[in-house]
Amino acid sequence: MKISEFQQLISQKYEKRDRQRGIPATFMWFIEEVGELATALVSEDKKNKEQEFADVFAWLCTLANISDVDLENACAKYTGNNVKGFKPK
Repeated sequence: MKISEFQQLISQKYEKRDRQRGIPATFMWFIEEVGELATALVSEDKKNKEQEFADVFAWLCTLANISDVDLENACAKYTGNNVKGFKPK
């Protein structure tokens, strides 16, 4: 499945409700899931890690949808020929 397909699936299932909730509240849900992922990363429970990665990605897609951002296009900055590593600080 492509990123755009997953983002569209999330949109079809949740976007109406997500837009009603708004970006600030949705961002808080996203941060909560990131916290759960952080906890999972220090455990030995691979299944839980997978579930938390999926939750974080789904909420990221939700934020992108209600911000009118196409994640697959946004990720192009990492897939093009100009990628040379991390940006210098």
